[in-house]
Amino acid sequence: MQSSPREIVTPFRPIPLDVPEGMKPNEFFNSTENLNDLVHNNGLLQTPEGLLLYRKALGHSNEFDTSIIYNTSQSTLDPLGRPVRRTQVPESVKHVWNRMNQVIIEYMLGQYPDPDRHLVLAGEASLDATWSLTSPGVPSIRMLHNHFIVFDKTQLAEAPTADASNPNLTDGGQHSLFQAHMREVYRAFFDELDLEILRPCQAGSCKIALTGYPQGLPSWEVIGGADALKEVRFWKEYDTILKGFLDFYRTFFGQVSTRNSPMPRDVYFPDLVEAKLLFNNDLLKTAKMVRDRCVHDAKYANAIRWQPAFKQLIYRNDKGQLIVTISQNSIGNAITELLGVVVKRTPDADAYGAAEPALIEKLLEVRRRLVEADLGTSVATPYWGAD
Repeated sequence: MQSSPREIVTPFRPIPLDVPEGMKPNEFFNSTENLNDLVHNNGLLQTPEGLLLYRKALGHSNEFDTSIIYNTSQSTLDPLGRPVRRTQVPESVKHVWNRMNQVIIEYMLGQYPDPDRHLVLAGEASLDATWSLTSPGVPSIRMLHNHFIVFDKTQLAEAPTADASNPNLTDGGQHSLFQAHMREVYRAFFDELDLEILRPCQAGSCKIALTGYPQGLPSWEVIGGADALKEVRFWKEYDTILKGFLDFYRTFFGQVSTRNSPMPRDVYFPDLVEAKLLFNNDLLKTAKMVRDRCVHDAKYANAIRWQPAFKQLIYRNDKGQLIVTISQNSIGNAITELLGVVVKRTPDADAYGAAEPALIEKLLEVRRRLVEADLGTSVATPYWGAD
């Protein structure tokens, strides 16, 4: 079997949304009107805390694909003022969200128990205003949401090899700034975090053999597997990984922006930042290299995402172990591309319609389990009822 990234084709039903004249699509997708469509045409379940489970109209996979969004579209009209990562979510909301994650991942692993047949993953991404607003890559819905996706490995194996030079596939690999120039600093910083359930993976042990990904990313095995996700401690450690990443990212790019910059405000691990980063010659000389290039290369400087940008996910490797990883998302790759899966979405209502009944059946079963666990109430749409 050839190990290489794959490009699969995923058909979808064209969305009957008209973007108002004079608006760009990404501007409209941030609007309350679009989020109303998300609820009424694709909503499955919502909670009093504002968490919405919905069917992905433009999905990654028609085998299984759903998301939870923290729908603050009506309570916070400013798209740039909405929570966009776990650390910005109120504790009461995050408590419910973590339980929803656990229930859905448990369902996925039960429905797809064989790691040789299916690739299972779940995770979320930063949606900060980390690109300039005029960039076509600005995230379309600037509200925290996560993904639950399953790919059929037979389909992946039969798919053509993706272009290895695709910049989205190199993020976090050999071309990543962190991995290429600060690999040891980066790993040593994470090694100081207080983790018990998450154990660092040995080099190469977490890759998906079919794709050869992830590449170069720090990864941790979940000791205890799916049962560990029922423990509060796991989700605290999942947050610790993110907090450590945010401290590293903000510290590094702070030094890129301003030579000998002081420690960023409100870091999570100030002693660790001071000891392991601000006095580390490898980090500071890399910051100088990037800063010098920014001064002389306008295109390079404009491409930098100055605020923390990441993808963090939980996935099942070939051995059936659950793995946590996090990516320096400096380029803008899709969450699936961390695992070497490039998705080409194509409008094809007939092909999507053939896959839709089985997909919806699974999504409604997930909804039933969440309702049973007192994790929300059902939403009715033209495609399914509330019961």
